[in-house]
Amino acid sequence: MGSAPEATLAYGYALGGADGWDLVEVDEYDGIDPAKVTWYDEDSEDDFMGQAEKRLLATLLGFTETDWRVDGYFAREREAKSSLGVKFYGHGYDAGQMYALVTKTITVKWGESKVLDLPTLMAEPAERGWDDKLAAALTALGITPKQERPGWLLCAYYG
Repeated sequence: MGSAPEATLAYGYALGGADGWDLVEVDEYDGIDPAKVTWYDEDSEDDFMGQAEKRLLATLLGFTETDWRVDGYFAREREAKSSLGVKFYGHGYDAGQMYALVTKTITVKWGESKVLDLPTLMAEPAERGWDDKLAAALTALGITPKQERPGWLLCAYYG
């Protein structure tokens, strides 16, 4: 079993991660400051992405179910996640995960290529209200990216 690189074009915010957080709410060691981001626990079994998703689901949608053994749980969770309008994208490499909060992703795997309609891509954020969805998510999470405004990110992953 091997590893293969991929590239993803995503609209949103780069948040950082294992190689340093691109957030205002960091401590003196460049970790997420627990006094400012009280929902995040770096010692949790869930990584940043898992904890942040739970926070968004609870805060924005009131979805607080945690018992996956209850009939229909995964369908309800999937529906709730899709209605958020934002998601987290992990990139970097397996041992050094970096994160982005995004609304859309376009991914190509090793050996693939895709033709992009750049005028349509540039118009999509305004037409679909992506900036407002991202702003609501950032407010719910209580985080402030160092990136001034959302934009198209080119992210690489190897794993």
